[in-house]
Amino acid sequence: MALVHEPDGPTGEVGVHLATRGFDVSEHLITEDPSRPDQPTGPLPDLAGFDLVVVMGSVRSLTRKQEIGSWIHDELEALATSHRRGQPILGICFGGQLLAETLGGVVEPSPTSEIGWYHVEATDPLKTPIGPGPWMQWHHDRFHAPSRAELLATSPAGQQLFRLGRSVGTQFHPEITVEMLEGWLSASAPAYLARHGIDPVRLSAETRQRESQSRAACRRLVDWFLDDVAFPKRG
Repeated sequence: MALVHEPDGPTGEVGVHLATRGFDVSEHLITEDPSRPDQPTGPLPDLAGFDLVVVMGSVRSLTRKQEIGSWIHDELEALATSHRRGQPILGICFGGQLLAETLGGVVEPSPTSEIGWYHVEATDPLKTPIGPGPWMQWHHDRFHAPSRAELLATSPAGQQLFRLGRSVGTQFHPEITVEMLEGWLSASAPAYLARHGIDPVRLSAETRQRESQSRAACRRLVDWFLDDVAFPKRG
């Protein structure tokens, strides 16, 4: 089950590769109208019957829970319950922040916003399952992983990848596709893009150039999540 917070934030390449690995990916849309973020499409589904849970990104912020109070607390509690039962969870960007807070970490405004392609640094190259990238980033908040978690990657802006049990959180967007990125750019006001120094034509072109590399990196991340975290092989 994938929890998708807005229509333009689907599972993308993560969902594609999960399907390749034999999973039937269902997406539950949390909110449908970006102008009405506090009006969910309906109650959260019962997550107990699913093999794993994927939690996607959002334009919303955990530092402004009052904007999404009608659903965010239910989602946080559902993720806490899933983690306690040992259900595998992969949280991406906002989903990674949700997971961090759920498990005892902290989410705060980031001193440095990241929008575009950025490298990350492994805390231990022998343990970290991903390369340096670059990976697509689009965030203004950051997480501090729970103290019990294993921190696997960072960037100058903050933490990028952590694991706690069968739960994994990323700050970057492994799921990105050209179509998704262009949708995000189209939905962004020109003043917002200018304020953050984003040239939409250049970023779109760079994303097309990196599409194959990004897809391969996403597959490696999903394979690691499935084979080493969610369903490790017993020797």
